This record gives sequence, structure tokens and C-alpha cells, in this order.
Amino acid sequence: MSRPVVAHLVDDTTPGGVMRVLNHIVTSKEMAQTGQHQLHPVRRGALPFRRIKADVIVSHLAVSWRTLPSLIALRALHADLRLIHVEHSYTECSTALNVKHKHRFMTLLRTAYSLFDRVVAVSHDQARWFGARSLVARANLVVIPSTVDLDQFRVLATPGPEIRVVGAMGRLHRQKGFDTLIRAFVACEPRDMELHIHGDGPERAALETLAEGDPRIRFFGHSDDPVAVMATLDAVAVPSRWEAYGLVALEARAAGRLVLAANVDGLKDQISEGASGVACASVAAWSHALNGLAYLTVPQSARGVQNTRMAQREQQFAAQWETVISGQDVRHVMPRRVTRTPVQR
Repeated sequence: MSRPVVAHLVDDTTPGGVMRVLNHIVTSKEMAQTGQHQLHPVRRGALPFRRIKADVIVSHLAVSWRTLPSLIALRALHADLRLIHVEHSYTECSTALNVKHKHRFMTLLRTAYSLFDRVVAVSHDQARWFGARSLVARANLVVIPSTVDLDQFRVLATPGPEIRVVGAMGRLHRQKGFDTLIRAFVACEPRDMELHIHGDGPERAALETLAEGDPRIRFFGHSDDPVAVMATLDAVAVPSRWEAYGLVALEARAAGRLVLAANVDGLKDQISEGASGVACASVAAWSHALNGLAYLTVPQSARGVQNTRMAQREQQFAAQWETVISGQDVRHVMPRRVTRTPVQR
């Protein structure tokens, strides 16, 4: 039996978590068993008005009023094909912080998502929000947590017992909350601990100004080798204001690093699986959490449990995608409820 051709449409190919997940999808041996996965970059809001040669089409496209006509045309041109949308961006917190006319925005999302046979949430908390706002029909909603190849992270040497270097990785944008992290680090007590910030973006100059006067804070710019970066870190901080999933936290956990994560959106999934939650986004809360790193270690037994979980992620990811691609009933992979309460440390 031939494998179905699966066309993945993407309108933002800048380096980041979405492209890393897509590269994993098209190169993974496990995913290759589910179909012939092909990447189709397109210009935002300007999908070609012609049929795409595929058996299944997966949208990783931005949803906006501007792009809605193209999404409608995509559905009309492929009325006989299975269309799937993966929502990498919108979350409860991103909407609360960035959307002025929320009722109008919810109407947009309901309209856009109704064009697809399945909508994939990349975290359980995102799926919970979809359900609470009735954005997606329950029968059409599935949760597939993002993943990449974690093997190289899993074999990194375990850090020593003392936390000397805390890392923060990602685009230097308001979303990532690095301003709060820097203020908190300046206020924290351990003078022999360093904060290494890896990434680039529009807030770099402002963040460097914010860190001036504290020699413990260093900026390294963007790196194309996240494994090499992770090898230099003892712990990882993820202070995002919103985050659909939080790939950096997953990679850090796979590498056996202690993870401090904000209690928002998809990071709640990370907290339920072993990251330490920071209960609020205040400078005081993050400074308290950073101070607490001096007293935390990762037992080797815990590292072993994480390794077992991480080794299974690729197989689980591929199995979930196979279910969605084939059109099987997805009710058995509907969102679980995250009940663990994050603790501030």
C-alpha cells in the first residue's frame, strides 16, 4: 500500500520552533512511515489558486482576516481532500495580552477553523482553551504536542551538582519575557551564577541596556546548534508571557536540565511533566525562583525517567499524526486535564 502524500503549507520559514518541528516531520524515520511528507513554503495571504498535488494538506499558516480569503479558496479547491490545520500561535494568554476586539477575533478563529477536517492543538492547555471558547468542534479537535529529534539532547552530560549557568533561548521579543528575567536576575543573590541569553530579535538593544552593569549577564546571539548551546547550561529559564507549547523547555528536560517555566499556556504541560513552575510573572517571583536554583538538583533516577519518556515521544508523535492523516476517530487523543498545580520555588 502506497504512503499518502502529505503537503505541509507554511508561510513563515524564519528560524524558530515551528520550522524545527516541520523539519523533524519531513526528515523523521518514524514520520516517513505515516506518509510522504513534503514542505510547501508559500507567501503569506497569497496561496496559489491551483490544486496542490497531495492526498492530505496540512496548514501551518497564519490565521487572520487578511489570510481568510486564501484559506477559503484552499478549502474550495480541495473539497475532496482531507485538510488539517496546526495552530502554532494563538493561545489564551496571547489573546488576552494582544487582542483588543476579542469577540471579533473569536469569530475569525471559529470561521477559519471550520474550514478544516481536523484542527491540531500543540498543547493540552491550548486545546482546553479551544474547547472553552467553542472555537473547534470537539469531534474535529486533536492534541499533538510538538516535538523534534531529542536523541542528541538525551545523551548530553549531566550538569554538576551546582547551578552555575542559567540559560534563556529564543527570539528576543516581548513574548519571551526576557525583560522580566533580566530584572529578576539582577536582583537575585548568587553572585557566582551567570545568565546566558541565546537569541536575537527586535528587543536585543533594550535588553542589553537593561542588563548593563551586571557582568553575570551575557548575550550570545542566535545559534543554529541548540544542542551545543544546551551543553553549556546547567539550568534553563522560560519566562514567556505566552507560549503555545515551549520547545526549549522540552529540549532542556530531555537534556536533564532543571527548567523554570512560567505558568502560562502550553508551558503548563511542561510543568505537569517535570518543569518547575513560577506561579506569576513578577520580577519578585522570578528572582525567588532563581535564588532557589542554588538548592535544587536533578536526581539520577529522575533523569532516567525523563529519558524513558523522551525516547517514546517520536513514536507517540508519529502515531498521533498517522491517526489524523488517515482520518480515524480522534476522540481517544482528546486533551487530558492538567491537574498538577505549579509551585513557585
